[in-house]
Amino acid sequence: MDYILEYADEWLLDGIYTKAGGLIGAEPLGRDSLVRQCLSLYVLVYIAIVSFYFLTAGFIYKFGYDHDLMKHPKFLPNQVSREIKTSFKALPVITLLTVPFFLGEIHGYSQLYENVDEYGWAYLVLSALMFIIFTDFGIYWVHRLEHHPLVYAKCHKLHHKWIVSTPFASHAFHPIDGWAQSLPYHIAVYVFPLHKLLYLGLFSFVNVWSIMIHDGEYVSRNPVVNGSAHHTVHHLYFNYNYGQFTTLFDRMFGSYRLPTAEIYDKSRRQSKKFLMKQAQEVDEMIKSIEKDEQKFKRQ
Repeated sequence: MDYILEYADEWLLDGIYTKAGGLIGAEPLGRDSLVRQCLSLYVLVYIAIVSFYFLTAGFIYKFGYDHDLMKHPKFLPNQVSREIKTSFKALPVITLLTVPFFLGEIHGYSQLYENVDEYGWAYLVLSALMFIIFTDFGIYWVHRLEHHPLVYAKCHKLHHKWIVSTPFASHAFHPIDGWAQSLPYHIAVYVFPLHKLLYLGLFSFVNVWSIMIHDGEYVSRNPVVNGSAHHTVHHLYFNYNYGQFTTLFDRMFGSYRLPTAEIYDKSRRQSKKFLMKQAQEVDEMIKSIEKDEQKFKRQ
């Protein structure tokens, strides 16, 4: 993030802060000012994530999403616009809560490094794998804990409004939910060394991945990869497939559910009989979850 802030300061922000200081008759905030750094990071991160979300989700929605899914009985009226509105309500808060992690990186508290030779090329490749496994494990447990009856209704239930999701559902969370599931990405660089440019690339990748697993295109049938089909099972049946990138931890901790053949077969999953059966199963699962919530409230 220091690369981005440095370039932004050089090409844009120095001038803006100088003009702002002149307008109010005060000395412009210098680059070392914590106030300036926090303000700059907030604006830069917010613009970046909103642009990335809208452009990437919009592109996948236009060219990759199976629009026939919108005929599903559990697809909500005006759902796309509702997903977008929910995302735009959440992203300002998520950005605010994320700024301290980026601020720590800028001030050298993380283990981000610049020179590949410091750890070597072999470690560079290994660290990318470490990042995927570390964050997958972390998100698995954050996500699974969010499905506990004491937490679910207050935090994660909003995201499960999108039972049949579109790419725009990828960031349509309660703000605390979205922030909590992003924590492993930010914590990782404080746990083990990661090259700065690699981190930027991986951070972009995870955002694209979050959009792709909501895109309704069930291309991958790899049993290890937690692709769109596996994540569709999570949205339909709630208490399965909590992983982000892989199915490893779902298999390890007993929460894995294999997508049915109908999910991969477009003609079969569009049949009215199958859709009604699936909708009934979803209703039964929702009733079971609500029953568990009431039980915990009485305790």
